[in-house]
Amino acid sequence: MRCSPFTAVYDACVLYPAALRDLLMWLGLSGLYRARWTGQIQDEWKRNVLKNRPDLTAAQVDCTSALMDIAIPDALVTGYEDLCSSLDLPDPDDRHVLAAAIRSKAEVIVTFNLKDFPPHILAAYDIEPMHPDDFISDLWDLNQAAVLGAAQKQRRALKKPAMEAGSYLEMLMRQGLVQTSKAMGPYEMML
Repeated sequence: MRCSPFTAVYDACVLYPAALRDLLMWLGLSGLYRARWTGQIQDEWKRNVLKNRPDLTAAQVDCTSALMDIAIPDALVTGYEDLCSSLDLPDPDDRHVLAAAIRSKAEVIVTFNLKDFPPHILAAYDIEPMHPDDFISDLWDLNQAAVLGAAQKQRRALKKPAMEAGSYLEMLMRQGLVQTSKAMGPYEMML
């Protein structure tokens, strides 16, 4: 598989919802960009999932993160920690995400928390914060077939329960992917 040098770091908040995490993984496997995260980002989304989903165990979410690391073996960013103390963000707890983006030479941080990553601060590092819907919509504009293929793989992998294409598009809407869902709407039969 050929992979674009364009790099995107996933913030923990976009890995927290299972459906969005799954779509981002399929997209990361598409070759349109290089997906990146850190062990600290993985720990953050897993901690929050376990806090809010008592029906899940640590072993289950650890298995998910391990499978993510296997699926995209070069996604795990290391050696970013020394940058954290020199970075200034509204929430100091988010410095590790920016540090990982700098270390991995990412162009984008995919996050719901845009206010925590002010564009004027990130611009100094040639990094842009992007809402996942904007990110996926940009990918759609770049290569509709690849994005549709990733969505198709995700939907067809859903077994518990299986999901019809219309329900899948509704699920994307509930994830905050309004533009993405609307763009895919005319291609529902291909999902």
